[in-house]
Amino acid sequence: MGISELQTSDSATAPLQLAREVLAIEAREVQALAERLDENFVNAVGLILQCRGRVVVTGIGKSGHIGNKIAATLASTGTPAFFMHPAEASHGDLGMITRDDVVIALSNSGEADELLAILPPLKRIGAKLISISGNRLSTLSKAADVFLDAHVSQEACPLGLAPTASTTAALALGDALAVTLLDQRGFSREDFALAHPGGSLGRRLLLHVQDVMRHGGDIPSISSSSLLKDGLLEISRKGLGMTAVLDDAGKPVGIFTDGDLRRAFEAGVDIHGTSMGDVMHRNPQTILPEQLAVDAVALMEQYSISSLLVVDQQGNLVGALNMHDLLMAKVV
Repeated sequence: MGISELQTSDSATAPLQLAREVLAIEAREVQALAERLDENFVNAVGLILQCRGRVVVTGIGKSGHIGNKIAATLASTGTPAFFMHPAEASHGDLGMITRDDVVIALSNSGEADELLAILPPLKRIGAKLISISGNRLSTLSKAADVFLDAHVSQEACPLGLAPTASTTAALALGDALAVTLLDQRGFSREDFALAHPGGSLGRRLLLHVQDVMRHGGDIPSISSSSLLKDGLLEISRKGLGMTAVLDDAGKPVGIFTDGDLRRAFEAGVDIHGTSMGDVMHRNPQTILPEQLAVDAVALMEQYSISSLLVVDQQGNLVGALNMHDLLMAKVV
């Protein structure tokens, strides 16, 4: 059916029906793949875990695109990996591979010329070979140290031509490898963040309070015995919308915010005759500098506040921050 026929068809469900069939076919093929996983998968995981070099993923055409994504997923989950185009491999890129590496080669047919051309030199180099293929009798599968069966009973393409279910199965198998390796290595959320410092998860897991807090002369602070008018000047100078209130030993015993100021004005408090200790909010919420910045966000949300004082293990004031600081750091 052509596009014009779809647009004039009385049945508006035809495109949806075909889309659902595509998804159903691909889901069935992935489920079938899960059910036939065997010791070969375990052997592939073991081979990669024992690898002293890198995992090199290769494939041509659609398999190459899938291989590129598998390499990226492996690299971001604790298994050093990169993609090598098989055509470029025949023209010098094989020099990137050593005997300590493991090569994962993808080809649904297992007979891609570009892959078969690099099998002899790979054997001479001594790198281990894992094949992901839909043909266990193929040249590639027979040459591999470990063969992972990714065959599908049908493609989702109505013509049976475009790689659809087969590429989905190969991609899912690559994800299964990456996640299993992640688990076996004890790869943590913190490890993941180190590989993604530019992402939101990286910021949430790598940024600490000390990385975003105001410190030194930028910390608003005033003695509890000082007058309220002096506290207002300190708030205005430091621009955090609050000030820490300190005792004679210099430790924070309270906090005074813009909100406290409004309430003081509403109560008719004399700013020239009232001390900070009389109007401050006692027992302020504090956080340690080595805690994660995301912990500061959680504290602010829990207590419906927009500012925090940062203290060290001895209770000394070492910093201050507000929600704007966290927003600027893209933690929120």
